[in-house]
Amino acid sequence: MAKYESRLHGDFDAVLDRLEQGILAGSMSASYEDGSDYESGNFRCAVRVYERYSFLGGNRVSLSMTLMGEGEELFLSGITSGGSQAIFLKMNTFGEETFLDTLVELVQAYQTETRWDG
Repeated sequence: MAKYESRLHGDFDAVLDRLEQGILAGSMSASYEDGSDYESGNFRCAVRVYERYSFLGGNRVSLSMTLMGEGEELFLSGITSGGSQAIFLKMNTFGEETFLDTLVELVQAYQTETRWDG
């Protein structure tokens, strides 16, 4: 399992849309599995689960992404899982790390821009 978290500032919908599109475009085997949205007052939370095939690891891995925020103050959490082929030990996590790198690179691109406006 690999995890990445970051605080962001911007429009919730624009950030979510850009991350979703970037994750799906990051691998030809990436797919959207399911998601959930919650809103209460000015607070919003979106949970997304993606899956892709790891050619290097020869298995499937998942990425759970949670974007939450109030107004333009946002918090992102991405956690990958799967991919290990061992029974008792966690081995061969290349696919998880590579899938998470897609999210990290998208966030880094966001941070070098002034702001995503959709």
